[in-house]
Amino acid sequence: MIARWIAALVLAPVIAAAQAAPPPPASQNPSPMVELTRAHERREPRDIGGTRRTFSGPLGKPVDVWIPSGLRAERVNLVVHFLGAAWLPEYAVSRIGHNTVAAVVNLGAGSGIYDRAFSEPAAFDSLLAGVAREIAAATGHGATLDRITLVGFSAGHGAVRAILRDSSHFARVHDILLLDGMHTSYAPEGLVLEKGGTLDPRNLDAFVRFARAAMRGDKRFLVTHSEIFPGTFASTTETADYLLRQLGLKRTPVLRWGPRGMQQLSEVRAGGFELMGFAGNSAPDHIDQFQGMPEFLERLLK
Repeated sequence: MIARWIAALVLAPVIAAAQAAPPPPASQNPSPMVELTRAHERREPRDIGGTRRTFSGPLGKPVDVWIPSGLRAERVNLVVHFLGAAWLPEYAVSRIGHNTVAAVVNLGAGSGIYDRAFSEPAAFDSLLAGVAREIAAATGHGATLDRITLVGFSAGHGAVRAILRDSSHFARVHDILLLDGMHTSYAPEGLVLEKGGTLDPRNLDAFVRFARAAMRGDKRFLVTHSEIFPGTFASTTETADYLLRQLGLKRTPVLRWGPRGMQQLSEVRAGGFELMGFAGNSAPDHIDQFQGMPEFLERLLK
């Protein structure tokens, strides 16, 4: 692996000179880097009680719903998490209040499948109706979904951006948490920034609008990212920098511990908007972001 990487570095200038345009960089998804410095602490599933139910959701995939024990409120808060084992978001939600329900959606690999699944506004409406139906079945009484929070880990952010494109859904969603998951394509396709490429803004516009609303105090928006460089599409560091430029904000350097042994390097705060940058270009650094969801969700909703 290292030998091939060194050879690629040596041959890259020769290849670039011999072709009309530089070749796209080799895929680094997942990152091939290995490091043994950070702890990469991992949570284990635990018994949190409550009721678990499942219904068929987008693309016929199961939606896992967790309902806390003794739920009696007529107005219920909802956290919808896209991509990741259900037990961790359920645990995260169990820590933030007795009237909050968790729904977890897993559709497959790549942000595109999440985006396409929610490209029609009716898909999100159907998801919410399904959650409300399961709450009623579990508790014996109806409930109105009140504060809605969307969480996107990695490719799961594709669902969040698709949902936000609809103005009525944009208005209904109060909080968003993106965990190392805000990507877009390079333009031209595959041409990295260092070679003169730019970022395709179309997958980022909805997040810019939501961030501006958060800065005004109308929403809450927390973005976390690693330093992983996928190579074939824009990294979460590059998209975070784009977002900050659109908002007229700058990072503040910091050095502090984060959840699960993560190491935070930068932060930005403005109204209800917050961005946290963390060290790491390895696959475990990416999973750290998901493992830190309980702390990040609590920070968002505190």
